[in-house]
Amino acid sequence: MSNKSRSPQAELGLLDATMIGMGAMIGAGIFVLTGLAAELAGPAAILVFALNGVVTAFTGLSYAELAASIPKSGGGYAFVREIFDDLSSFIMGWMLWFAYMIAGALYALGFAPNFLELLHVYGVVAPPEEVSAVAVPLFDVTVPPAFLLAFVAVLGLVALNAVSTAASGSVETIFTVIKVGILLVFVAFGLTSSMFSGAEFQPLFPEGSGAGAVLPAMGLTFIAFEGYDLITTVTEEVKNPRENIPKAIFISLAATVVVYLAVVTVAVGTLGAQGLADAGEAGIAAAATSFMPTGLPIIQNGGALIVFGAVFSTLTALNAVVIASSRVAFSMGREGQLLPSFGQLHHRYGTPFVAILASAVVMLGSVALPTQSAGNMSSLFFLLSFIIVNVAVIRLRRERPAMNRPYKMPFYPAPPLIGIALNLLLTGVLVEYLLRTDPLALALSVGWILLGGIAYLGLNRLRTPTDQTEPTTDTEITLED
Repeated sequence: MSNKSRSPQAELGLLDATMIGMGAMIGAGIFVLTGLAAELAGPAAILVFALNGVVTAFTGLSYAELAASIPKSGGGYAFVREIFDDLSSFIMGWMLWFAYMIAGALYALGFAPNFLELLHVYGVVAPPEEVSAVAVPLFDVTVPPAFLLAFVAVLGLVALNAVSTAASGSVETIFTVIKVGILLVFVAFGLTSSMFSGAEFQPLFPEGSGAGAVLPAMGLTFIAFEGYDLITTVTEEVKNPRENIPKAIFISLAATVVVYLAVVTVAVGTLGAQGLADAGEAGIAAAATSFMPTGLPIIQNGGALIVFGAVFSTLTALNAVVIASSRVAFSMGREGQLLPSFGQLHHRYGTPFVAILASAVVMLGSVALPTQSAGNMSSLFFLLSFIIVNVAVIRLRRERPAMNRPYKMPFYPAPPLIGIALNLLLTGVLVEYLLRTDPLALALSVGWILLGGIAYLGLNRLRTPTDQTEPTTDTEITLED
């Protein structure tokens, strides 16, 4: 049997699929975005995360129905490919592929300083800001240690994913359980601490801006809930996907919202919104240091515990997007919308080897992008893709009413319509913010889409007439009963 006609083996269970979603959502965002939310919205930061969870849930319903109806790897791209024309589906896949790879670069860069800080806590290295650049004799250059560690993290997880889907899924599960456990310890100590005070939530909204501060804060922290969609990128590698993918989406979303709200409540209740905002990206660590005991076994103090959790959080999020980006590229290659080698499985490992390596190359290149602009680009692309997915579920209901739908969302068509409206609102808020503060992110976003248009035209010229007429794969899934 040729590589082109093979489908990935279903090696992931419900727990593995759920951990992919939670591993991506409970990533660096819980540590770095809490302070930003508190700075913009004050104690209403907890409301910001709660409302973002609600907004996310509407789109989550659309993903669940589409994944159960179209059990193909590739996530939002696979759904759009099934329903929309060739160019629209290509642009969707092109955006998602890049968004996942950008997110991977950001997670890798987030891992580096946290890992250096962890080494510093145990006296292995000097404080991160004092660690010298590393000489690379082969190229006669010196490299900042953060960049070197980011490269090592990406290469290590890429190697793991390239040789075994089961191993990468198991690592994701183990690391996610560890980091959630660390956050639950933080919450338990915080809620029972004498420093925790309900008075810190009064007044709920900041003076001057009032409740109007909530919406901008939602737009800038929405990326914290991006991740459940990664579950649908590995649909064909999950056992019983029509049942387990919707379950994994709902479980991961619910668990993530609970963890986020608990952590934000403790952070605001112990440090206060202003203290949390002043601490910035170190807000959760500062809160932990203020109320957790010292001299803990292995972990010396609360701050060290949170740094430990941040290391695992960035690694699990990075591993999740390595999985997701490569599966989008694999799906596009299998559909003839990227080079055919992208859509082939390795003859020995059974993994989308070329798609994984190609995704890693772009991910490593994205490390050079301005961090803030890269993060904003990723948020914008994800919001746009969520809008399109909600439109897709409506269009599929209209065009194929008799289609087999093992899971059907309740109260249709309200959820996708509300999801479209809310995601459009957040997109507008984000674009307005970027026009004022980060026009580079908008320019780069437009540039990537234009580059996609050029790539689409070039790839079309390379296709042979046979490529354009024959089925995409011998194992195409029957979608209708």
